[in-house]
Amino acid sequence: MDRVIKHKHRRSHPIRHYVKITLLITISALLLDLAISMASISIVKQQSTRYLQDTADLYLTRINHDFDYINHYMGWTLANDDNIEALVPKRQDVNYDEFLAANDNLRKRYTELQKNYGPAYNFFYYSSDEKLLRNYAPMSITYPEYQELGQQLVSYTSDPNVYDKFYSNWTPILIQDKYYIINIVPYHEQYLMCLISADDLIAPLRQINLGKNGFSTLVDQDGRILSSPAADMEQSQESGFSFPFISGPRTTVSKAFTDSTINVRMFIEFGAFEKIMVAQLLILLLFVLVASSLIIVVMYFKGRVLKPIQQFSKNLSKMAESSEPLDFTSSPIIELSEAGLQYRNLIEQMKQIKIDMYEQELSKQQVQLEYMKMQIRPHFFLNCLTNIYSMAQMQMHKEIEYMALSTSSYFRYIFQNNDHFVRLGDEIEHVTTYLEIQKHRYRNAFSYDIKGSDAVREMLLPPLVLQTFIENAVKYAVSRDNKLQIQLQLEQKMDSSRRVLKIVIEDSGPGFPAEILEQLQAGQPLEMLQGHRIGIMNTLKRLESLYDGEARVVFSNRRYGGACIQLFLPQPLQAQLEGEGRYKHECIASG
Repeated sequence: MDRVIKHKHRRSHPIRHYVKITLLITISALLLDLAISMASISIVKQQSTRYLQDTADLYLTRINHDFDYINHYMGWTLANDDNIEALVPKRQDVNYDEFLAANDNLRKRYTELQKNYGPAYNFFYYSSDEKLLRNYAPMSITYPEYQELGQQLVSYTSDPNVYDKFYSNWTPILIQDKYYIINIVPYHEQYLMCLISADDLIAPLRQINLGKNGFSTLVDQDGRILSSPAADMEQSQESGFSFPFISGPRTTVSKAFTDSTINVRMFIEFGAFEKIMVAQLLILLLFVLVASSLIIVVMYFKGRVLKPIQQFSKNLSKMAESSEPLDFTSSPIIELSEAGLQYRNLIEQMKQIKIDMYEQELSKQQVQLEYMKMQIRPHFFLNCLTNIYSMAQMQMHKEIEYMALSTSSYFRYIFQNNDHFVRLGDEIEHVTTYLEIQKHRYRNAFSYDIKGSDAVREMLLPPLVLQTFIENAVKYAVSRDNKLQIQLQLEQKMDSSRRVLKIVIEDSGPGFPAEILEQLQAGQPLEMLQGHRIGIMNTLKRLESLYDGEARVVFSNRRYGGACIQLFLPQPLQAQLEGEGRYKHECIASG
């Protein structure tokens, strides 16, 4: 009753007041959206330009490497290859068969080189004595271009400075109104050269989308364009109307080759952003029209619908913030009152269900992981106590001291380590302690070898994973007849731009029984016999839970005897590690 009285004395406003507020909100949203859109487009353009610059750097690095290798390869051929000597016409001891064999050998070699770098690269041999140009790989140039190249080589090779001009310097030349990039390697009146079209050299960069008016080209040190005009260049020269305040000035990226006088220029102009802005403006215009229509509707239904709906909306907005019961029954519209009550009950139920499910899932996962780890921990304890007892009977005091310290270190690592992931170096140290304890127990009945770089030891893995498989090898492979050898290899691999820790565990024992190996390779669970095989099955379950199925374990038998286990463990992302830390912090705070 008190709420009804307060509602009657509440100050009211005319419909014009709400219309003004709606217009103010609409204009503010329009300006804010426009500012956000322009800022977003500017950021995206900067990121796109940076990406294209990095792409150009990668391209130039590859081409510089190719140029350097080809140059050195041709120089080595002229200076060290006996086939070159057989091509010299002045030698009297070279017969025609040797000439043909040398010619075929060089053709095969440079044809293979062309396969590695692409058909755009042409390789030629020229002798100034014969004034004859020979190709030693399939040509991508026409015969008239081939003839003009031979004519130009006469003037190039007669120049006493040919070594300074062309060796280790890829130089542009004009052949039949088309630019080519050439590298000439001289050696005692003999020359090997590589020729590639400027269009072929720039072709990979022209496949990159530089915007509606963007293009890529090659230029020499004087700024002369070497590559032929592409379709994107012609379109950029004939571009029509644009929005300069949206698209901005054209961005030019210029990169120089290492061993050449030519440069790569990329003209970036993202004209597509103009369309995005126009579309954004149309959306905002539509928003204004819709808002105006809503204002007209509100004015039409001001007396019978607007006020009840406003009250209903306020109650809904307060429902998530306030725990006090809200009054939905005071609305003059019966349907709104009933819907409000049902909605309030539904929201409360959904909140409670989400809380219960979240708590149950966290509790279930934590209990499951802790239970698996506890199942792995205790079964080694009794053997250690039995060994210490046997040493005490034989009064082996130094051995008892060493065994006690090793056992203490072993179990301290187990009970103090509650992280889901630990350093591989710490796990290796723990496994080494375990193996030393077992070597003392079995009287050096086995040996072990651990290989892995220091960088690999900084990678992460779940604790006690190695312990389980190493313990399995010692338990089933140690024999009094033959000395067991255990090898542990650690490597780092890359899989889809993500680091993967590869661990290989091998032993020289009898290997897995055929039935057990078949079940492990098929991913079938092993039958638990009197507590045996718990360690392997629980470890596989832990890996499945921690890595969401991304970890792989491969079981096999070696050809000459012994078992082999390969683990592929993707490195956890930073978000997973942070999530684990937040979970522990919440558990400590709640405790």
